[in-house]
Amino acid sequence: MLVQIIQKYYSDNNGLNCAQSMLCGANDTYGLGLDQKALYTMACFGGGMGVESVCGALTGALAALGVLLTGDNTLSTDRRKAIVTDFYKAFELRLGSDNCKLIKKEFRDDTLGCLPVVTLSAQILEEIIKKYHASTNG
Repeated sequence: MLVQIIQKYYSDNNGLNCAQSMLCGANDTYGLGLDQKALYTMACFGGGMGVESVCGALTGALAALGVLLTGDNTLSTDRRKAIVTDFYKAFELRLGSDNCKLIKKEFRDDTLGCLPVVTLSAQILEEIIKKYHASTNG
């Protein structure tokens, strides 16, 4: 479900970048309760923060995890760190890097843009959330 919602945000003619699409989709899917202003925070993270550094699909997913994991007061800091690390490592393993420029070379499509990247990031985020379901739904 998350994958389809994020694909819709990225694919629609609404001008959202990878990072914004990830957070908007997660907000809808997991009921994060973020308002429009909070969702705007990801605008500068697309395109690897505009300089092809850390991938926006990665930073958007991490923002969603931050909201999910911080809202659960039963999680220790070490547990949160382990979940985030698990996501980050899975992302790097599947996409070969966290670097936007390198990821674009491998996955960006002339027609679809970074939709393949957003899709993979959403799949990984979904897998991590399912894996840690008890931890993320305190």
